[in-house]
Amino acid sequence: MSNIVVRLDNVVKTYSMGESEVHALRGISFEIAQGEFLSIMGPSGSGKSTCMNMIGCLDRPTSGIVEINGKETAKMTEKELAVLRNQTVGFVFQQYHLIPSMNVLENVMLPLKYQKVEKSERVERAKKALEAVGLGDRLKHRPHELSGGQKQRVAIARAMITEPKILLADEPTGALDSSTGKQVMELFKTINREKGTTVIIVTHDPGIGASTERCIKILDGQVTE
Repeated sequence: MSNIVVRLDNVVKTYSMGESEVHALRGISFEIAQGEFLSIMGPSGSGKSTCMNMIGCLDRPTSGIVEINGKETAKMTEKELAVLRNQTVGFVFQQYHLIPSMNVLENVMLPLKYQKVEKSERVERAKKALEAVGLGDRLKHRPHELSGGQKQRVAIARAMITEPKILLADEPTGALDSSTGKQVMELFKTINREKGTTVIIVTHDPGIGASTERCIKILDGQVTE
């Protein structure tokens, strides 16, 4: 596997909580190749969210090496990290994080605004992204007019608009009923297959873990299998 987009080597993350220290990650190591479809699974408090923050360039390790797209995050400035995050990673969250005052099209266009893309191109690309997730007829709707499954599809379209190498999804089916959850998982599989995007799903759900090609299991800040 030469085409590695994520590499964690003996990563430790310790948080100070007043007098005590919380050991969120205790020497985690794994690699993820471009184009993989996998899950990181563990119960609440296992360290999987901290792991996700490392991959998403939202946090840095206390020690060890985190490399995203060949760049070591610990050696980067906040600004460089923000650029790497914006160009390399698309995020999908359980609670969607859509902006209520914006319609669907405006929500999806937003990441391109930060990349200084011309407005006409932003509109064009957002329309295409929404058509790809089956919401081409919902452009002017606001988030409160959508079902949970539709909101999650908008969030996926927004995450994919920058054509990231890595799509990082945090409990993406957690707020959905099981049949809608299955549809969202199928959408991730399609994105992975058709675009070659590396899809990483962070979950506590063994059903989701079993439906990905590979599952990294984490418990008490360590990889168990």
